[in-house]
Amino acid sequence: MAERPEDLNLPNAVITRIIKEALPDGVNVSKEARRAISQAASVFVLYATSCANNFAMKSKRKTLNAADVMAAMEEMEFERFLQPLRESLEAYKKGQKGKKEASEQKRKDKEKKTDVEENEKSREEENEEEEDEHMEEEQEGENGGEEEVEN
Repeated sequence: MAERPEDLNLPNAVITRIIKEALPDGVNVSKEARRAISQAASVFVLYATSCANNFAMKSKRKTLNAADVMAAMEEMEFERFLQPLRESLEAYKKGQKGKKEASEQKRKDKEKKTDVEENEKSREEENEEEEDEHMEEEQEGENGGEEEVEN
C-alpha cells in the first residue's frame, strides 16, 4: 500500500480526457491545474475507498461492493452523485449481462457444432464400416464363386 497520496496518481491521459469532457470547447487548462486536479482526484479516490472499506468492515467483509461505495458517497455528503452513479452501475450491469449471455450463446453454439461434427464423424465411420462389410461380402461371394469353379 502506498505511503502517500502522491504515490497513487491517476494516469495523466485519463485526467486530461476527463477535464476536456467536462469543460466547454476553447477552455484551456494549465499543466499546473491538471496536476492539481490529478492530485485531488487521487485523494478523493483514496478517501472514498477508505470510507467504503469502513462499511465493508462493519459488515465483517473483506470485499468492497457497490453498496459500500454508495454508502460512502452519502457519508462524504456527495448525495447529488448517487443517482448518476446508480445509473452508471445499472448500465455496467446490463453490459456485463449482455456479455455473459453472448458468451453462453457462443459456448452453446460451439457445443452444438462439436456435437454435429461428432455425429458426422460417427456417421462417416459407420458408413465406412458398412462399406468395408459390403466389400468383404462381395469378396467372399467372388471367392466362393471361384472355389466352385475350381471344384
